[in-house]
Amino acid sequence: MRFDYPQMLIAAPFIAALVGAIAWWVRAVRVERARRWSRDLGTQAQSSGRWSPVGLMVVGVLVTVAFAGPRWGSRTVITETKGLNLVVAVDISRSMLAEDGAPTRLESARRQARRLVHDLRGDRVGLIAFAGQSFILSPLTVDQSALQMLVDALDPSLTSAGGTEFATVLRQGRELLMAGDQVADRVLVLFTDGEAHDSLPGAVREAQRLATAGIHLIVVSEGGREPVPIPVRDPDGVFVEYQRDDSDEVVQTSRRDDIINSVADAARGVVVTAAREDQAAAVRELVDAYKRAPEATTTAAQDLSQAWIPLLLATLLLLAHTFTRRTMALVSLLVLAGGAREPIRAQAPRSGADRAWTSGDFAAALTHYLAIARATQGGDTAWYNVGTAALAVGDSMLARDALGRAARSAEPHLRFRALYNLGLLHLRLAARDSAGAAEHLREARRAYREALLLAPSDTAAKWNLELALRRTPPPPDGSPPPSAGAEPPPGGPQPPSGLTLQQAEQLLNSIAEEERRSRMERNRRRTVTDVRGKKNW
Repeated sequence: MRFDYPQMLIAAPFIAALVGAIAWWVRAVRVERARRWSRDLGTQAQSSGRWSPVGLMVVGVLVTVAFAGPRWGSRTVITETKGLNLVVAVDISRSMLAEDGAPTRLESARRQARRLVHDLRGDRVGLIAFAGQSFILSPLTVDQSALQMLVDALDPSLTSAGGTEFATVLRQGRELLMAGDQVADRVLVLFTDGEAHDSLPGAVREAQRLATAGIHLIVVSEGGREPVPIPVRDPDGVFVEYQRDDSDEVVQTSRRDDIINSVADAARGVVVTAAREDQAAAVRELVDAYKRAPEATTTAAQDLSQAWIPLLLATLLLLAHTFTRRTMALVSLLVLAGGAREPIRAQAPRSGADRAWTSGDFAAALTHYLAIARATQGGDTAWYNVGTAALAVGDSMLARDALGRAARSAEPHLRFRALYNLGLLHLRLAARDSAGAAEHLREARRAYREALLLAPSDTAAKWNLELALRRTPPPPDGSPPPSAGAEPPPGGPQPPSGLTLQQAEQLLNSIAEEERRSRMERNRRRTVTDVRGKKNW
């Protein structure tokens, strides 16, 4: 057993003593007034309700324990799903870096593959990267979050062999799918520009084996038909030169529809053209027609919240106390009647706030939400509404304060949403306030890290954290930029003795630029040496 707020257990005896003292005082006043009225009534009042203070003390203890958040036990949930065996293979050869895509062929393929993996929830999906060689990044799995991270990391630097070998990836995709469930249909989705450097007959033979094995092939073409050069960029994304062949001529690359169609026809597959804007949706429509196998998925939840048990016991004690006493029953009816009127009065401003928000009048919604928050003494949900409305109208100070209150909520879903909006606020402030951008980006990273601890698979929070990391400038001492698990060290290097700050910056910039050029030249020479006599794009 564990508690969300164990410090509440320390306060339980004091709260119980306070409740018992108030109940004892109320009973003493009641008995005294009854004696003033008549001796018989005083005797009757003295004999009734002797255990009321003790019962109310027990209620106080139970309520305090409930607020402490007791957790224990586990629960196993078995869900029936129907899954499909599908392998996504992405071409990561250098020709995929051509910028006739959006912005490159590889980036377009990554974006469509990421969307496809996200939409295929419940299906078993594998991932293959291929160029001059093919290798499995992930076997068939239902973990879409891990697959999306692997898709984001696809890059030509993952393989040392240049060129494009179609026969290899088709054979490996077939072997990976044949190892999966025999009941569900098998699908191989190939993202490529079709510029293969192996023999077309070998690729066609492997495609025919796919058809024989009953595997559906979907080829998603990338790039344009017009020849374009392949840019070579340094790690910072700065253009260096165009890709050159062994004759030092600039390489021109284009989408090879003839190869794509030949392979697809041999496998009796389907081609999703590059002209299709939403390629992932087209693939999903094709996949929806295939047969899925039923599968039972078992999930276990640990440390379940058991706060309802002490609350239920406290409620039963209060009901027993109420309905065994005539005066308390009347008081309870009056309280319920008064409480029934209060929500009716409170509903009017809440519905007005919702109507204002729905109609787009965020300023009026903010006024209503702020009144509700103050009237309810700052409930977490009320302050979340205030912070979100303030974020919409651009009131940064109020949004930061209100979302900060909501981010301390004990309810995980509300806390996640508050942290997400708080990170978005700091991202906007960093874009507007250049002087305090570093501090705002640090706060944005902190908020999104905490949000991802509550919802690790949330794609939007991952993207915003990545955006905050990319906007963070690298430290001036040359150390790596802050990652998702570390903050940048405070301050920066001091200029050397005898140099002004401007001279020191010029010296550091010149050294960094020279080092960048040397590194790129070494990489280019090593690549040409390793693949001499062979196409490496």
